[in-house]
Amino acid sequence: MDLNEEIKIAKTSRKNAYSPYSNYYVGTALKCKSGKIYSGCNIENDSIMSICAERVAFLKAISEGEKDFEYIVVCGGPALSTIDECLPCGYCRQFMNEFVSSNFKIYAVRA
Repeated sequence: MDLNEEIKIAKTSRKNAYSPYSNYYVGTALKCKSGKIYSGCNIENDSIMSICAERVAFLKAISEGEKDFEYIVVCGGPALSTIDECLPCGYCRQFMNEFVSSNFKIYAVRA
C-alpha cells in the first residue's frame, strides 16, 4: 500500500494547526472507501474543548456525507520541522470507533 499522498496531505495540514498552548502541531489524512481524502489539524483554545486533528478530519468527511472509512494517517510534533511518533488520544479513538469497522487502520508517521 502506497501512503505517500496521504502522508504528504497529513504533513501539509499540520501547517494550519492552531496550537498556541501546547505548541504541538498535528495533521491527518483520512481515506474514505470512496477514494476521497479529508485532512485535519488540531485546533486549540484555552479551555479543555480543543479539537484534535483526527476528529476534524472525521467531522469534515461526515458533514460531506461520507460514512465508510478505510484508514487515517497521523503525524505530529513540537515544531513544524519535527515529526515525532504521534498516536490518537483516547478521546479520538473512542470517537473514531463510533464510525469505523474493526479493520480500520491508523498509520502514525515518524520522520
